[in-house]
Amino acid sequence: MNRKLTTILIVALAAGLGLALSSRLFPPSLPGKPAPALPALEASKVIDSPRALAPFSLQTADGPLTAEGLKGHWTVVFIGFTHCPDVCPTTLTELARAQKIWADSKLPNAPRVLFVSIDPARDTPAGIAEYAAYFHPSTLTATAGEPQLGAFTRDLGLVYMKVPQDDGYTMDHSATLVLLNPKAEFAGLIRPPLKPDAIARDLLALTKAMP
Repeated sequence: MNRKLTTILIVALAAGLGLALSSRLFPPSLPGKPAPALPALEASKVIDSPRALAPFSLQTADGPLTAEGLKGHWTVVFIGFTHCPDVCPTTLTELARAQKIWADSKLPNAPRVLFVSIDPARDTPAGIAEYAAYFHPSTLTATAGEPQLGAFTRDLGLVYMKVPQDDGYTMDHSATLVLLNPKAEFAGLIRPPLKPDAIARDLLALTKAMP
């Protein structure tokens, strides 16, 4: 009986946390305030009321990266690490297909990808840049120490955790992609499985509709 009650409480708590996170990331539109006109999207979920991020400073191979450095473009944010055996290289490969389409569009404010390493102990800013450039040369890259890194990822609704292994450790992390609008605000999500062509079309449509 106690075990059954505990199970019910755990399920209820998980549901409550999921509801709270959903409410924070996707708040309802305020009455009397019309939502902005959004294009029809295939793979992306964009919210009606974008949310400003808390101030942050990440480290790139060329120096600090703040919200100011992300303004003017739609940005797809993906967290991972260079020692990742599967999810990270697969995701960067798929995003590279979208990046090629964006490059071919010749838009001056074409969308961008930001790859943030959640393993700063092994990933230097220069090393992350070299790793990501293998997939596509225009990928932005950054990392940070704690607590800055944890605060930034939590603000995006993403999580990561170090997992010990016999030969060291690996990192478990969210595979969801986050969309930042041209004001560097949290604007939406792209959830796996990824569809590169659809992502490319979505972000080009958003760029033209909301530059």
